[in-house]
Formats: sequence, structure tokens, C-alpha cells
Amino acid sequence: MRKVQLGASVLELVEGDITQQDTEAIVNAANTSLLGGGGVDGAIHRAGGPQILEECRKIGGCPTGEARITTGGRLRARWVIHTVGPVYRDGKHGEAELLASAYRNSLRLASEQGIQSLAFPSISTGAYGYPMADAARIALRTAIEYLKDHPEVTRVRFVLFGSAALRAYETVLDELLPPEGRRPA
Repeated sequence: MRKVQLGASVLELVEGDITQQDTEAIVNAANTSLLGGGGVDGAIHRAGGPQILEECRKIGGCPTGEARITTGGRLRARWVIHTVGPVYRDGKHGEAELLASAYRNSLRLASEQGIQSLAFPSISTGAYGYPMADAARIALRTAIEYLKDHPEVTRVRFVLFGSAALRAYETVLDELLPPEGRRPA
């Protein structure tokens, strides 16, 4: 696990299973229907049970770049923030802005709900095809910028699937916050 102190907040990078996180909320890389799917979305719905799906049906969907919240069902996390990242085409169709918006709106929703700790997957890098290094840069930059102005969110954890994803995020973190200039958590 890599931890970095950002003012009153901690940013963490860890390889693992998002459904097993002990944060107050986990973020679901959902599709626009919010009715489950593959990858992270399917894993969260399976682990959380039918309560999450029932709540998602009542919400009625979520546009790309936005976020919605449900309870966590049977998960350790009390809440699930569902956000929809963009399908990557070629990087010239607003994908970066939509991906940043998905992270920013998830963080904003956490602040509004009084959630202090949340865990993100790497949104849009699975079936949606977003290049990992580019997605990591957007995710980390957006989180770092948000945490500077929002000390009420005390912990943001990126839970990455596989060592290659973890290495990509560590590399980008070192670019954005060089180790010699940061305080360890």
C-alpha cells in the first residue's frame, strides 16, 4: 500500500478487491442503467446483494460523468456511490472531461453525504477501454485537486485490480507528487 498525506487527507493506492474495503463508501464503475453488469459493477452487485439493485431501479439510471448513491447492502461499506465513466473511443470525444467529472461528482456526493472515506476502482479502464496510464493521471489529479479544498474527506483509496494497474497508478502519483516533495502518511 502506498499512502500520501495531502493536508488533512490521506490518498492511498492498494491492489485488492473493492468489495472488501473498510471505507464508509465504495465507488462503483457502473453503466448508465445502474442495473449491474460485468467487472467491478457485477462484483459489487453480487457482494452487496439484491438491496443495491432494488435501490438502483428506483433511481432510474445515471448519465455518463454523474454519480448516484445507494446503501451498501451486505458490503462492509455503508454506501455505494455509482458513477459512469466514458467508453474510450480515441480521446478526442470528451472522454477525459467525462472521466474527471465521474471522479469529481463521486467526491462531491461523498462530501454532501458526510462520507469521510471512500474507495475508488480505476473507472473506465476495463471493458470501457480507457488506457490505464491516462485514466490514472485523470483520477489522481482530480482526487488531489478535490482534497486540497475539501478536508471533510479524510481518506481516498484507489483499489486497483492487478499489479500492472497498481504500478501504473504509482508511476503517475510519483509524477504528480514527486516523492522528495511529499509527506508520508
